Amino acid sequence: MERLKGIKYPGFSRDIVSFGIVRSVDLDGDSVNINLQMSSASEDGQKAICERVKEALQDSFSDVNIDLVESTPGPATTQQAELIPDVKHTIAVASGKGGVGKSTVAVNIAAELMNRGHTVGLLDLDIYGPSLPILLGINERPSMTPEKKLIPLKKYGMKIMSFGFLSGNDTPVIWRGPMVHNAINQFLQTTDWGELDYLIVDLPPGTSDAPLTVMQVLSLDGFVVVTSPQDLSKLDAKRSINMIRKLKVPVLGIVENFSGDIFGTGAGPELAQEMELPFMGCVELRSDYRDTSNPAILLNQSISAEYEHIITNLDKSFRLSGAIDPIPPN
Repeated sequence: MERLKGIKYPGFSRDIVSFGIVRSVDLDGDSVNINLQMSSASEDGQKAICERVKEALQDSFSDVNIDLVESTPGPATTQQAELIPDVKHTIAVASGKGGVGKSTVAVNIAAELMNRGHTVGLLDLDIYGPSLPILLGINERPSMTPEKKLIPLKKYGMKIMSFGFLSGNDTPVIWRGPMVHNAINQFLQTTDWGELDYLIVDLPPGTSDAPLTVMQVLSLDGFVVVTSPQDLSKLDAKRSINMIRKLKVPVLGIVENFSGDIFGTGAGPELAQEMELPFMGCVELRSDYRDTSNPAILLNQSISAEYEHIITNLDKSFRLSGAIDPIPPN
């Protein structure tokens, strides 16, 4: 097992043991039998992992036998039932890179759902760069229940939690993969959301350990992927979509943020067409986003109309996927 811990999952810093890929190791004289579960890896990725396992053990055993076992359905759903038992639907907002306004999109999607009469929570899981404390003008620490569970802060009619409420906005977090995995698990287990119709999860950008951990421990209804109009952002968003698909989580649609004269337009619709996904809408860059007194949809009618359009298209994706009940109109 110690040798197997030295084998990294392709494209990530975490090893195959901490990922839960090694299901069992049995010794039989000079032979070792290993069961691996890695349905989310590509065929080439599975071959690479098997080769590395054999290389790591062949000098100590005459035979290294590897069996690939199928994943059993439902463990993520069971785990989610334990982590957030009274949350009906969970939607993650992701991006291929930082700086594309993903957190702002998450805030306004949550606010638009709230406007439609739902109980909504907003969870910032970006350990390395939490944005919600600044975006929402919150400088408080959450209180705790007698059972030592964190109570989300309330603002704008939503329940809100962020790593930034605990660590502070100026404190750098220098953690390796396993520490990130444990921190996210603990954060989910020790937060008391109460009853919610929707939990909007603001993910860390990219394809690192943190978003992967969230996909593994939560049963998500789907992802909204945010890109800006530039080609580089589009390319990085495509990488995120491919990772999400490998983990068999639905991508509900794509939003193009910062759309307009300064950055141009078109990457969002192009990406949606290339990846055969719904395009949910464009969001222009406006000065109203600098005001943290309220979510931008409550400050500007044009912004509100953009997010009404996005939520309408989100509803269409839900109806097609059958993931959740339709979203009622505003």
